[in-house]
Amino acid sequence: MSKKHLLAFDLGASSGRAILGTLENGKLELTEIHRFKNQMIRIHGSYYWNIYSLFEELKTGLKKCILEHRVQPDSIGIDTWGVDYSLVSESGQLVGLPFAYRDHRTDNIMDEFFKILPKKETYLLSGIQFMQFNTLFQLYASKKESHSRLNIAKSLLFTPDTLNYLFTGVKKNEYTIASTSQMVKPGKAEWEEKLLKAAGIQPNLVEELVQPGTIVGTILPEIQEDTGSEEIPCIAVASHDTASAIASVPASGGNWAYLSSGTWSLLGIESHEPLVSEETLDMNFTNEGGVDGTSRFLKNIMGMWLIQECKRIWDEEKELQWQEVVDMCMEAGHFKCFINPDNQVFLNPGNMPKAIQEYCKNTGQAVPETKGEIARCIYDSLVLKYKFTIEQIESVTGKKIDKLHIIGGGANNSMMNQLTADALGIPVFAGPTEATAIGNLMLQARALKAVDTLDEIRQVVKNSFELIEHQPNPTLDWNSAYERFKRLV
Repeated sequence: MSKKHLLAFDLGASSGRAILGTLENGKLELTEIHRFKNQMIRIHGSYYWNIYSLFEELKTGLKKCILEHRVQPDSIGIDTWGVDYSLVSESGQLVGLPFAYRDHRTDNIMDEFFKILPKKETYLLSGIQFMQFNTLFQLYASKKESHSRLNIAKSLLFTPDTLNYLFTGVKKNEYTIASTSQMVKPGKAEWEEKLLKAAGIQPNLVEELVQPGTIVGTILPEIQEDTGSEEIPCIAVASHDTASAIASVPASGGNWAYLSSGTWSLLGIESHEPLVSEETLDMNFTNEGGVDGTSRFLKNIMGMWLIQECKRIWDEEKELQWQEVVDMCMEAGHFKCFINPDNQVFLNPGNMPKAIQEYCKNTGQAVPETKGEIARCIYDSLVLKYKFTIEQIESVTGKKIDKLHIIGGGANNSMMNQLTADALGIPVFAGPTEATAIGNLMLQARALKAVDTLDEIRQVVKNSFELIEHQPNPTLDWNSAYERFKRLV
C-alpha cells in the first residue's frame, strides 16, 4: 500500500478541525492541522450558520497543511452535522446564510405538517425519527412563512455539499447526509417526491444523490492559488458525521451497538436493511443511510449539549475546567432526580441549569441545587436513556446486544463510560475518540483505491488505535433507578 496523505475537515455544531491522516502499511496516523470555533449567529431573532466563515477556516486548514506541515494532500473530504442546508440561485450564488437547526421557526411545525401528510405515512415513506428540525420540516416552515429565498433558489445543498460546491463548483447531494433530511426513501438513494411536494418543494430543487466515496470534482484554480494546493480531488465521504464515525467502529460480529457521543448521543446498530414499522414509529427510531448499503438504525438522543450548555452558563460566573465539572459530579449523590434528555424544553432553553431545575420541580422530583447535583442528574439520566434505547433495539431485532462501542469525544469520559457499562450490564469499549475524522479519511482512502471493503477499513482502525475496555461492575441499584426514570419517557 503506497503512502497516502488525506485531509479531513470534520465540522461540529460547536467546533471544527482539519486533520491530516497518513495511511501507510495498514496503519493510519493523525495530525491535527487546524482547529476553529463554530457557533450559531442570531440575527433579528433567527439563528444561522456563517457558512462563509466556515469555508475560510477550511481553506486555512488546507493552507496550513501545505505551508506549515509541508504536506500536499492527495485528497480532501468534508463531514458535518445533519439536516441543515443552503440554497443556491440559478446564477450559482448562495441565497443568504443557512438557517441553524436550533432556530425556533420549526417550533410546533410538525403538527401543522401532519395535517397535510399524516404522521404514520410520513414515517413509512422516510423511516426517519421525528425531530422538529429535520430538513423536511425546516423547508415546510420556510414555505409556510413565504420566505422569499425559496422563490430564488434553484438548488438545495446540505452543509457538506455546500462546502464541496464552494471548493469545486460542482453541486451534488451525498446520500448519507441527505438521508437525515426525512426526504429520502428508506435504505435507498432516491428522493421521495411525495414528501417534497407535501412540504411545498419542487423535486427539481434537490440534486443527484451520490454514494459516499464519490469524487465530486477537483478544487478550483482560485483556491489552488489561495492555498498553494495542487489540483486535488474533493471526495464526498460519508458526509454526515455519524455515518463517517460508524464506518470507523472497530467492531466484529453482529450483536454490537454503537454510541457516537458528542453534542448529540447517536445510539444504534448497523443494519443491512432499514427497520421501518409501526413499532419503530412508536419508538421514534431513525433509519439513516450508511456505507455500502447499510442503514444506521438509531435514536438521536440529546447528548453532551446538556452539560455543555450548563457549563456555558456557569462560566459566566467563573470559568470552569471540564475536570472540575466531573469532580463536582463525583461528589454529588446518585439518583436524586432525573430528566428525559429528549424533552423539547432542553432543545435550546437559553439557561440549561434553570430548565433542568424547573423540569424536576414540574415532574414532582427533588430539585438539584448545586452544580454537582445538576451534572449528576444529567449523566445519570443519559446513561438510563441509553439503557432504555438498547432495550428498544433488542425488542425490535430480537437480538441481545452483547457489547457497546463508544466513539467520539465522549469516549474520553471514563466516568460516564463506566456508568454506562454498569447500567447496561455489558462490556463497553471506548475509542477511537476521533472516529468521525477517521471514517472521513478512510473513505477518502477507499476512493483513491488504497483500501477496498468496510471490513478492511475497520481492520486499519483496529491496527491503529487503542481501545479502552470497561467491564460492568455495578455498585448501585440501577434497576430501581431505571424504574423511576421510565416514568419520564
